[in-house]
Amino acid sequence: MEAGNQTMVKEFIILGLTQDPTLRVIFFVLFLEIYAVTLVGNISIVILIRSCPQFHTPMYLFLSHLAFVDIGYSSPITPIMLTGFLVHKISLPVAGCEAQFCIAVMFGTIECFLLAAMAYDRFMAICSPLLYSTHMSPRACMILVGLSYIGGCVNASTFAGSLLKMSFCGPNQVDHFFCDFSPLLKLSCSDVSIIAFIPSISSGSIVVITVFVIGISYVYILITILKMHSTEGRHKAISTCTSHLTAVTLYYGTITFTYVTPKSSHSTSQNKVVSVFYTVMIPMLNPLIYSLRNKDVKEALRRTTIKIFSWK
Repeated sequence: MEAGNQTMVKEFIILGLTQDPTLRVIFFVLFLEIYAVTLVGNISIVILIRSCPQFHTPMYLFLSHLAFVDIGYSSPITPIMLTGFLVHKISLPVAGCEAQFCIAVMFGTIECFLLAAMAYDRFMAICSPLLYSTHMSPRACMILVGLSYIGGCVNASTFAGSLLKMSFCGPNQVDHFFCDFSPLLKLSCSDVSIIAFIPSISSGSIVVITVFVIGISYVYILITILKMHSTEGRHKAISTCTSHLTAVTLYYGTITFTYVTPKSSHSTSQNKVVSVFYTVMIPMLNPLIYSLRNKDVKEALRRTTIKIFSWK
């Protein structure tokens, strides 16, 4: 990483969402509340699923890991964003900035794989109920979960490798609220045409594979539902998929807007808004989506809450 006589950048200045003092106060209160709900909601789901035997099923196993991943996805980004609202500009060491992005990539990729695993679980439950216990055995579920984490680590390592090959020797202001890949590419004084290629292929392949699995699963689910003669059976099948489809639509919709659509079609401000949605809002919304639409989860939360207050 030679930069001739140029001075190497040792830290980045994160410019944040806005420089308006009034908006910074409003955003701090708003996003602090969102992050609190994110932590409470996801931690509650993890504890509830792990502590209640009735939730020891493949669907809830994946949901508990999704809740854990949402905490890991939001936590490297939101606290630093909140700090940025309190100070004029926040600085991060180059290594810290790269680590923040790679951790976010890792958990974001794991979420993609978990959403695909959950779609496959719904496919097996609705389309092949007689084979469900065999194909979705505890061992098979743990393999799917393990592969999701391995996939996240592999994808994050491709970005880490690319970032380590970059030299930063010019401007050091990141026009974002976290260290995203595109702003870092713009600040690099290295030739990024090849450096950015491998992570793009890796991430693109993961998105294509997971979307394909989700899409095929729901095509077969739809065909199976249309063949059902029982209205009650159709309603039950649809209700088990609605929450997952909502989470998939929100997550893939926002990351597609950010990373797939042409960069010239939307501004930096639009990128920031969409990035807020998939890094901060979705980790908060997922536990609400799955709990508010699930009678078993709502009932278990109600019983647990009553039990906690009765102890007091």
